[in-house]
Amino acid sequence: MRRAPLPCRLIVGLIVAALGAPMAAQAQSLWRPDPPPGARSATRLDVARALEAQIEAGLETGAVDTEVADFYRDRNFRPLWAPGRLRLDVDRLAEALGVEIEAEVRDPWRLAEIELALSQAYARGAGQVSELGDEADGVALAYVDPGLRQPQESGGRARLEAAAEAPTVGHLLAEQRRSDPRGGPRNRYHEDLARALEQYRAQWAGLPEVRIAPGRDLTPGTKGARVDQLRARLGLPETGEPYDGLLVEAVSAFQRAHGLEPTGAADAATIRALNAGPAHYERLIEINLERAKALPASFGDRYLLVDAAAGELWFHEHGEVALNMKVVVGKPDQPTPMMAGMVRHLIFNPYWNVPEDLVRTSIAPKVLARGLSYVEDEGLEVLADYTDDAPVLNPAKVDWKAVAAGTLSVRVRQKPGPKNMMGKVKLMLPNPLGIYLHDTPHKGDFARSQRLASSGCVRLEDAMRLAKLLVDEDRAEAALAVGGEERQIDLEAPVPVYITYFTAMPTETGLVFRPDVYGRDAAFAARRAQAEAAPAAD
Repeated sequence: MRRAPLPCRLIVGLIVAALGAPMAAQAQSLWRPDPPPGARSATRLDVARALEAQIEAGLETGAVDTEVADFYRDRNFRPLWAPGRLRLDVDRLAEALGVEIEAEVRDPWRLAEIELALSQAYARGAGQVSELGDEADGVALAYVDPGLRQPQESGGRARLEAAAEAPTVGHLLAEQRRSDPRGGPRNRYHEDLARALEQYRAQWAGLPEVRIAPGRDLTPGTKGARVDQLRARLGLPETGEPYDGLLVEAVSAFQRAHGLEPTGAADAATIRALNAGPAHYERLIEINLERAKALPASFGDRYLLVDAAAGELWFHEHGEVALNMKVVVGKPDQPTPMMAGMVRHLIFNPYWNVPEDLVRTSIAPKVLARGLSYVEDEGLEVLADYTDDAPVLNPAKVDWKAVAAGTLSVRVRQKPGPKNMMGKVKLMLPNPLGIYLHDTPHKGDFARSQRLASSGCVRLEDAMRLAKLLVDEDRAEAALAVGGEERQIDLEAPVPVYITYFTAMPTETGLVFRPDVYGRDAAFAARRAQAEAAPAAD
């Protein structure tokens, strides 16, 4: 989630009684109890005075945004996030903005700090890619290189003014999902998805949601009640006739719009899609619209886009697709993260430093089972540590039973060669997640329809072809020819790479809906349903 930096992590306590507003009976457990007799609670005027002092001081130090200050001046520093208005939704607002809820806050100065922190975060766009958006929520994109700027929210004052008009936070969060708070142009993926959503609604949203009973595939010539249900579902008149040419055309159109093979026959996959209903597919498109919003409006002259859901990579150059290839991405339990970085250098004839968990769970058991010959056969070498000049150890002197048990840690790397897991080249994008793009000797993996086999990195179908486009063919060939030694070539201009996860995307022949192999759509939909349920309780 794109969170604005706060001066410190605040523990938020927005208390109904503390601001003098009546407390709803059902909210008693969420807020502090009524103050004891004689105790004085902060009034709105107390909070407004403290807020004015904090804003004026913050302007001098640069800690307060000018748009936020202007917003409060024009309302005489009257608090915006009053619990009397927001009631039960205030905890969801604080969660969306990356702050926590705490009860028993009476001090007006502290309440003003809370008020200001919420407004600063909201005005800067914290929590806005989705209103809940960290990686687990399925739409956030981590920008991991300082050379890439994350799309910024704009119009902080306008956002606060809109928030002031919303009756509850539930309504506010629902409106966020329907609108785009960032001004300016949109990238091509966002535009394509927005157009596809509009077209989808126009063509499919108004059809009757008639459920087709389970049974065999429906094909031309078939007749019966299920054929009548199919006609009704597709908005055709119920004639009682067998499956005819008109129904074939309607089914084919539905299949093209839902990423299915347009056979014209209603097989099990087609019937499942018909029974899912248009709202299901609209939600999928909307979720992917959120993902597209996290990408920049302009990608520059050269960039790489990896779609983990599709298992493909595109290299764009001078406005054209210069190269498209299949990729292998992370297994469902080790998903490739959604992230944006910069390919800054390439390493030819790379070593592969085996992750410590694999040394323990895979390498050590195989050495114990097959003997020390396994180390030589696989081109492995054992080192004392992870420094650049780490001494090489004799594998015969390593206690492999201790390594397998996890009581001894050693560094194992695979030397350049035909068995090296990195293949001939890897594309390095510095990032704290340890993710990069690389070649692989396991070319058979690219024949799979779902290419989920890595530990999170991206394996390339034709890494050398991409490398030659990035650094020049002659330099790439020369680097490979240096006796199997590792060679690094820095890019004159780093190339952005965006790793995303589009489970819905329009193509020339219609929309394609892809399996949600990482469960990100489901996570986002569940959180959205939770948020949408709240306004009904207002």
